[in-house]
Amino acid sequence: MQRLPDIDEFAGLAEEAFNELPEGFRRMCGNVSIRVADFADHEILDHFGMTNPYQLSGLYQGVDLTQKSISDPMAFPDQVWLYRKPILAEWAERGDVSLKFLIAHVLVHEIGHHFGLSDEDMHAIEDAAETA
Repeated sequence: MQRLPDIDEFAGLAEEAFNELPEGFRRMCGNVSIRVADFADHEILDHFGMTNPYQLSGLYQGVDLTQKSISDPMAFPDQVWLYRKPILAEWAERGDVSLKFLIAHVLVHEIGHHFGLSDEDMHAIEDAAETA
C-alpha cells in the first residue's frame, strides 16, 4: 500500500500543481494564497449545511474579482483552501487519476470562484470540455 502524503507534502503537491498552471492564469490570481488543512472547520461546514467533513474538498474565501473595486478598503488576501483528507478519499475512491491531477482540479475549481464563476458555470465548462 502506498503511503499517503502528510499535510506538508500535500501542500508541496498543491504548490507544484499551481506552478504548472498556465502563466496567464496564475498571474490573474493576484495575491490569492493557497492553504491546506485536513478538513474544513465546523463553522464552514455548518455554513454550507454539511455534517460530513468529507463532503467539502476545497473552498474559496474572499471577494471575487467581479465584486472588487479599487475604492474598496484594503482587504485580507483571498484564500483557496484545499482539504487534504476529502481529496485523498476521493483520489482513493476514483483510482483513475493522479493525486496531483485531482489537487489541480480542485484548485482550479476554487480559483474559478475567485474569477466570479459559480459551481454551475464550472460544471458547464467541464462538461463542454469533456464533449469537445
